[in-house]
Amino acid sequence: MNTNQTRPRGHAWAAALVGVVAGAAGLGIGELVAGLLNPKSSPIVAVGDAAVDQTPAALKDWAIRTFGTSDKAVLLSGIVIVLTLIAAGLGLLARRRVGFGTTGLMLFGVVGAAAAITRPDSGSLDALPSLIGAGAGAWTLSILARRAWPLVEPGYEDLHTHRPPKTTPQPSTTPEASAAPASSTAPASSTAPASSATPQPSTKASVAGDVVHRPAVMRSGAQLHEFDRRGLLTGVAAGVVIAGVGGLAGRGLAGRLSVDTERARIALPKPVKPAKALPAGVDLRLKDLPPFTTPNRDFYRIDTALVIPQVDPKTWKLTIHGMVDRPVELTFADLLKRPLMEADVTLTCVSNDVGGPYIGNARWLGAHLADVLREAGIRSGADMLLSTSADGWTCGTPVDVVMDGRDAMLAVAMNGEALPVSHGFPVRQVVPGLYGYVSATKWVTDIKVTRFDQDEAYWTPRGWAPKGPIKTGSRIDVPRGGSTISAGRTAIAGVAWAQHRGIDAVEVRVDKGPWRQARLAEVPGPDTWRQWAVDDWQATPGRHTIEVRATDATGQTQTADYAPPTPDGSSGWHSILVVVK
Repeated sequence: MNTNQTRPRGHAWAAALVGVVAGAAGLGIGELVAGLLNPKSSPIVAVGDAAVDQTPAALKDWAIRTFGTSDKAVLLSGIVIVLTLIAAGLGLLARRRVGFGTTGLMLFGVVGAAAAITRPDSGSLDALPSLIGAGAGAWTLSILARRAWPLVEPGYEDLHTHRPPKTTPQPSTTPEASAAPASSTAPASSTAPASSATPQPSTKASVAGDVVHRPAVMRSGAQLHEFDRRGLLTGVAAGVVIAGVGGLAGRGLAGRLSVDTERARIALPKPVKPAKALPAGVDLRLKDLPPFTTPNRDFYRIDTALVIPQVDPKTWKLTIHGMVDRPVELTFADLLKRPLMEADVTLTCVSNDVGGPYIGNARWLGAHLADVLREAGIRSGADMLLSTSADGWTCGTPVDVVMDGRDAMLAVAMNGEALPVSHGFPVRQVVPGLYGYVSATKWVTDIKVTRFDQDEAYWTPRGWAPKGPIKTGSRIDVPRGGSTISAGRTAIAGVAWAQHRGIDAVEVRVDKGPWRQARLAEVPGPDTWRQWAVDDWQATPGRHTIEVRATDATGQTQTADYAPPTPDGSSGWHSILVVVK
């Protein structure tokens, strides 16, 4: 039977449903295979990673501003929606010719496979989830289409045999009668109407002593392609089960790779160089003002990983090579045996717009990066550390910054516990004074000592500056922008930062009035943010605009001129509008 024959044009909703269910079944099977092989080779994740890699800087900024740390979930949801629409379209094509739909699904499988195997950390087997998933989807589409619109030879749509009700046979009275042909067994047969010669459902005849069952359904003409609603719905139910079971099983198999158990077993050594105790007055403890130390669960996360790398500390190693005299290779156990240091350091994302939330402060524990590099012996002329994460992301850090004595480290702990998996477990880089995209490599596994004129990091060809020193910034946290507050004495408060330079002053003004000096909290050093407050603003009824600016320890005051995050960080004064009643 030719399954690629022309099909009827009716029931568009059913055709779209067939396509969507077939696509879902394909994705479910793809997730299952990815769970067995490599969770990052999931068709959706592979396409999502490729989309992230090709996203222009301006669009990336918009996504982060609009969706915040939910940008990855929004991206994956968007991919699913687009794939759903495409699958529905392929279903509509398949109601005319199944080959159109199955070919479309296989083409998307090829796209997913290409996206999977072109990732920096991919292998050849990473193509299998997309290809096998596409094959499963194409097979499902073909089956569902045949169930919804059966294709038959004339008169034989349903090839299932039908057993008619049993009838009591009439005994023969003479040997001649039993040997006579069927047409002469009864006189009535000679007078039967001509239509009785047409085969009827639920009938049988004896031929040479055998019972022959006729097809239960016999159609011709337009009846050949009648829509089979029950056949469709039962097929759809089966497809949904396949999609759901495959997806859930794939997630479960991927979960077996989780390193949470290994992380919980880590016994952190005490630092040889502990951080100073936080000074009294480091936290102003005002309502809605972020605490000086950001809890791990609240620390911002910005990276390109749609699937968080699960790096086993027992197999982790760091290789330092390139323009060095002695290449170095460290295991996690080697790193923990080194003299460790603690430091309070505030990290900032270059995507942080004026007044944005992508900044946080933590106490980090790790090995001094400059000491490790001295053991390797950096050669003359090297000016860049090209670090690579477990998922292939790369970062370019200036050598002179790391070697100038600041607390740059290979961090293994954050706020007294092993690094959270989403923040780089088992090891990440921390370099005070640089935006994260040029310093804070998570899941770091490789450092190549090289030159900026010879190598490029991930974000440089995508429109970002190769070097990213953090600009002086400040933010108003109290009161919240757009809020309505009561008239009377009101506090204005927030944070300011200028890592590795420090904050010397913060000024606030209301409705373009005179600048007022804010009260500053204490800080343990120049590498953290600093809280500030104006305690006695007398808020009067009406709408008011509040602005803030900071001055760093070099005497440089924030510029009023706004600049977007691209290419090297935003600038400008943060301002908010509040309503006083």
